[in-house]
This record gives sequence, C-alpha cells and structure tokens, in this order.
Amino acid sequence: MRSILPKRIGRSSLESHPLSQTPSRTSPSDAAPPICVRDRGLDHAVEREKFLIPVVNLKNLLKSEPSKSLPISVIAQSRDDLRIPIRPIDFVRRYPSIFAEFLPGNVGVHPHFKLTDEVLELDAEEQLVYQRESYRQEAADRVLKLLMMSKVLKMPLDIIDRLKWDMGLPQDFAQSIVPEFPDYFRVVDGEGIRVLELVCWSSDLAKSIMERRAANCTKGMPIEFTTHFSKGFEMDKKLKKWIDDWQKLPYVSPYENGLHLSQSSDEADKWAVAVLHELLNLFVSKKTDRDNMLCVGEYLGVRSRFKRALLDHPGIFYVSSKNRTHTVVLKEVFKRGSLIEQHPLMDMRNRYIHLMNTAKEEKKVITTSGSKQMKKVSDGSEHQREVEDENEDEDDAHGMSDSEVEDDDEDDEFEDDEENDNVKRTRARAHKNASPRGNGTRKSNSFPRYNSRSRVGDKSAGESHSKKTKRALAKLSTRKV
Repeated sequence: MRSILPKRIGRSSLESHPLSQTPSRTSPSDAAPPICVRDRGLDHAVEREKFLIPVVNLKNLLKSEPSKSLPISVIAQSRDDLRIPIRPIDFVRRYPSIFAEFLPGNVGVHPHFKLTDEVLELDAEEQLVYQRESYRQEAADRVLKLLMMSKVLKMPLDIIDRLKWDMGLPQDFAQSIVPEFPDYFRVVDGEGIRVLELVCWSSDLAKSIMERRAANCTKGMPIEFTTHFSKGFEMDKKLKKWIDDWQKLPYVSPYENGLHLSQSSDEADKWAVAVLHELLNLFVSKKTDRDNMLCVGEYLGVRSRFKRALLDHPGIFYVSSKNRTHTVVLKEVFKRGSLIEQHPLMDMRNRYIHLMNTAKEEKKVITTSGSKQMKKVSDGSEHQREVEDENEDEDDAHGMSDSEVEDDDEDDEFEDDEENDNVKRTRARAHKNASPRGNGTRKSNSFPRYNSRSRVGDKSAGESHSKKTKRALAKLSTRKV
C-alpha cells in the first residue's frame, strides 16, 4: 500500500487511449426496449427477505434499551426509522417467535414488547461474527474499495450509512471500524456533512473481481462478462451480434475514471457495467435496492449510465419488482435462487428468516362441557395437559366398569336407587310379555332406554338427576334383567 495518493486519470491523459478512437454503436434499447422476463428463482431470493430489515432494526432498538423492552406507542413513533411497512402493532404480533408481548404489572393501557430467548441467542452469535478479526479486515477492505471508485476519493457518511446493510457493516461502523484502520480512511467535516476520506491508495485492492478472474490480465485487453439469461428470454440474431461485439471491447477497470468516454458509446456502457458489477460484488447479499444504486451513481456522476446498463444487459443484471420496490440482483452469483458462496452474515440472516417463519402457538384455553379444561402450552414443542376442576368428572354411564361405580358412601345412600331398579325391572317384564315373538315386532332391549325427562320413583319431572343416580344406572347396566 502506497502512502502517497496516485494522480487520478483525467481526460487529458486518456485522449490517446485506444478506447477513445473506437466508433460507437447503437445499443438495442435505442431501437426498442427489451422485453422483461421474470426469473422466479431470483424473485424468491428477494421476496424471502421481506420484512427482514425492519425486524432486525426493531431487534437492535429493543436490545439498546435499558429495560430491553418498549411500549407499542414508542415503536409506532419510530415507525419510519425502523422501516416498518404496515401497522406497527400488527407487524410486531406477526412474529411471536421474535417479539414477546406482555403487560407490565399485569395492568396497563399499551402492551409492551421484548425479545424472546431464541432471538437473543441468535443476536449473541451475530455479535461474535462482528468481533472476528477477519470480518473487520474484510469490512474495511470493502469500504476502501468503495472510496477508490469515487473520482474525489471520498464519500459522505450518509451514503455509506445507506449501504450499511448491503455491505454488512455494523451499526456503529464510524465508531468501531474507522478508528481501527487509520491508514485506510478517516472521518472529516465537509460542507455541513461528515465525509469519509481515503488516506492511502491500495494497488492490491484496486483490482476488480473481473481482473482477478482473468488470467494474465493486462490493461486494455477485452474481458467478457458472464451472462445468464432468464428462462423464456428470446434473443434474435441482431441482439446476439451486438452482445458478442460488446463483449470483445476492451475492459476498463472501475477504479479508473471513465467519465471522458462518450456517454452514448458502447465503451462507456461497458465501463458503467464494470462499475455496477464491482459494486454489487462489494455487497454481502449481491443485491441492493435500485434507489441505493442510483444514489451512488448520482454521486459518482454516472446515474444515467447505470439506468442504461440495467436496461441493456438483462443477462448480467436482474431487476426484481417484489416487495413493492425494485431490487438489482447480480445474476452470476445465484443458482436456483440461492447464493453460490454464502457470506457468514448471510448465514445469520437466513437463520433470522427461519425464526421469523417459525410459528409459535399462542396459549389458548378451551373450556369443554362439564368441569374439564384443556390448555395448550407451547414452549417450542406443542403438548397438552388437562386442568381438572375441583369437582369430579361426569362419567359415561354405559362405558364404566364395576370397579369404577363403587361408591365410598354407606349402603343406605342407595335406598331410593334400589327402588328405581325394581320399578325398571317390572316395566321391562311387562313390555316383554306384551310383545310376543313372531308378530313382526322387534324384541325390546333388556334394559330400557333412559329418558332424563321421565319421572323416576317419587321424584318430580323437573328435578335433575344426581351423580348417584347415574352411577346406579351404570351398575344396573352390568346386570342381566
């Protein structure tokens, strides 16, 4: 790494460059815009991260609080900063495996929310990733490469904060990473804004991923980009010829200043594609919101070239319209909707997504007929337990055995029940004699059907039968009439 900043290549130094003498050609978008073909795999890669950013933002906010919890009113006030897209109370309650709802002191107007034990364990593992020396060095290298692509070798901290999620930087990047690398960059006060300024140029890092892949790469040689067209994309001969000729153009490094090239030339288009390609490779997810990419392009002075490159090269970049936004995806690093090489932070984010999609059943109390209650308790695994009331169960009269109908009281408690038994036997015999066999009528059951509305013994018709009567009937059902 040199301690002296190199002189940036300007317009005057590249007037004799062979690229400036190459005639420009017309891109296919000048004649007719290409038809957009949807890629289900890449759309799924974008859609599965829906609501991940607001969940992580709210997790970090709750963790920073002294009480590790917040009322829903405070969360609603920070809705824009947290990027919560829907009603805050509905959003928080959508993920009970991450946010636990409670009322402080069992009373209160607004519910409070805190983090569950599962997400706290994930957060502890994520902090270990941030504390690794290899991760901090890699994060500093990515920021240094971003500054070296700027023509003024510096960038406002507001833009870097906007790219913090995509680049995998910690929340306190300016306080934790920047002071550890004073030979890389430093924070200075600009015109009313704070700016991250490059300190030393690194020749080793000033090589794009395309240059590292190419064997014996020399300046001005053509390097072809890897293309993957979505299924269903139709390419005519004219478009194929234009792409083949475009791939044979000399490769201009994104760490060189290519603003001198004519904006309508294919050489300028290939340089803009190289800058876009290198930027997306600096992101851990290899994708970002289109507005973020255009914001960087506007600061670099190539916003219009970025928009043209995204439109003319559907085999290199894919723009997904999922999640009510437009996301730019680098195609070559994905296979069947998944990253070919996973970054450690992406592994952690996938675990957050898995926890978000894990349904945790709420506690429900279901009261059954009688005095029995069933309560579902979910603590990671579902199981049920019976909560019995103080009273005993009302047993099924026909399903009990002789041992279950033994009573602990004295025999005198069943005097009235024995009378009822005699009455029932008499009625059964009379009914049997009145229905002789062979007359076409069905033989009656040995035990008459019990009717709760009929009078039994000397009891009134409106009096409800006691538990003792039911037990007596159960005992009677085991006998032969």
